Order: sequence, then C-alpha cells, then structure tokens
Amino acid sequence: MQSATLSTDAYAPTERASIWRDWNWSLFGGLECDLYGDSAFDGHIARAHAGDIILTRLEAHRHRVDRTARLARADIAPGYLKIVAPLQGRARVEQDGREAWVGPGAWTLYDTTRGYTVDNPGQVEHLIVMLPKAQLAERGLRLESLVARPVGATTGIARVALSTMRSTFEELPHMSADAAHGAGELIAQLVRLSLIELSGQETHHTQREALKDRIRGYLALHLRDPALTVERMAVALHCSKRHLYNAWADEERTLSTHIQMQRLEGCIRELSRPAADTVMKERAITDIALSWGFSNPAHFSRVFRDHTGLSPSEFRAMRRTGNPSA
Repeated sequence: MQSATLSTDAYAPTERASIWRDWNWSLFGGLECDLYGDSAFDGHIARAHAGDIILTRLEAHRHRVDRTARLARADIAPGYLKIVAPLQGRARVEQDGREAWVGPGAWTLYDTTRGYTVDNPGQVEHLIVMLPKAQLAERGLRLESLVARPVGATTGIARVALSTMRSTFEELPHMSADAAHGAGELIAQLVRLSLIELSGQETHHTQREALKDRIRGYLALHLRDPALTVERMAVALHCSKRHLYNAWADEERTLSTHIQMQRLEGCIRELSRPAADTVMKERAITDIALSWGFSNPAHFSRVFRDHTGLSPSEFRAMRRTGNPSA
C-alpha cells in the first residue's frame, strides 16, 4: 500500500507557501493555489491508496485552489472524480456553473477532467477521496448533473459512504494490500449508490445495478468467510435468492462461480508472492486456502488444478523459480 505524509513544519516559514503550491500542483493533478494574500501558512497532508482509490487527509490554513479548463483539457493523465468531505471547516466547490457549500457531515463531488475551483475560507481539515472516473462513468451514470452538488450524509447510503471513507482512511495502515483493495472497491460502490440516489434514477435498470453493487460490496467484506452462501447473502441484503440471481443474470459467471473465482484469485495472488517474502514462503498452502474461504482442502486443490492446470504446490514452485509459463 502506497502512503506519504507531508508537512510544512519541516520548512522555514518563508518557504511554506511556495512548498504548499508545489504540493498541490504535483499531488492533485495541476492545481493553482491562492492563499488569500496571507504571508503565514501551515499545511499537512497524509495520503494513502486503497487499490485504485486515493485518500488524502488535508489540514491547512485558508486557501483556494483552481484547475483551469485549459489545463484540464490538456492533461493526458487518467481522469478522477474527487470528493471533498470536510472534517472541520467548510469548503465551496464550483464546477459547470454550480456551487456547493459543504461542512462536516456532508460531501460533494467534482470532475478533474473539467475546470473547477475549491475555496477553503478558513482553517480546514478535509478528507479528499479520488476515484478513477471510468469506474463510475462506464456504467451509465450521468455525472455531469451530479458535480458540485451537496450530498447530505446524515441518513441513507450517503451516510454509509462517508463513514466508510473515513474509517477506511483510519484503518489503511493496518490493512493488507488485498484488504485495502477490497475497501477501495467498496468505497466506489457506495459512492455510486449515493449518486444514483442523488440523481433520482430509480428505474428498473438502475435498481438492478444498485443491487448488483450491494452484492459486490457484501462480497468485498465477507469473501473470506467460509460460511458465505447465496442464501446467507440474500438474508443480509433483505431480498430473495431469485432477486440476487436476477441482478447478476447479465454477468459471464454465475454468482456462485464468481464467489469461487474471487477466492481462487486471492489464493493465486498469495501463491505468486516471491520467495524473498519469508512470511508467505513459510505459510502452508492449506492455511492460504482456508483464509480465503475454502473449507475443504481437497476441493480447493481440484478447483485450482482445473483453473491453472497445476497443483497449488506446483504452481507456487514454478512461480518462485521465475518460470513464465506458470
């Protein structure tokens, strides 16, 4: 898991404003920064990754950032959707002729592929979450009407999304890479559901997509549980098995097969770790299989061989010797 901590405390007071501007430019994809004419400034940034999701806690004196439309159009880097969720203080986000004021307990979204402005008129502490735009845009959600709109997070799915973003950032230092990746996927799913709710798109299609996202979110949290079944998932999501199967009907794999393959892929990742990783080298294959929810070692070995053409021990040995055919 990538992480970084930056603080202007390490620099002379006369250098801090310039350093802060440089950080905003490099970390957030080309932002111009204005300090409202202040000569004194302090700022702190803690940044970490949860899979493809980037989470940043930013503490700073008052400041304003701008991303011009010209710079956004010229940027060839992948686009992000950025969420600002204040922990202290307030922020004003302006994009596409709309503006949203948000404070603690709310959040708003903006698109880095278009120009925007964020005003922080006082001392602030923000959680900033960056999601690859493609993750939300590719599934039919019209984002243009959803940027720079306040998302109240006192009730409903938006509250769950905000709580998950906050708790994920706090717990990331204690998570494995696989757990962090799953947490990032869950954040993306909850944000998407929040935006569907915000947009009022309650069609049959989006309801099915929403249930599919809830399925993915449940799996991200419970995949390693050997007691996970479709029946148990239906009870937890307050729907029938038929509704689960119908929501999943357009996927290439059945829901049960998807669960098995997700577990198998987790085992494959662990068995592919290099020999220099002594923790993984000493861990028994059976322990790996059990940790990913396989309750029967013989069944795991059979499924593994059917998928890879090798036994788990053969696969690990070949990967560690650098054989590319494995």
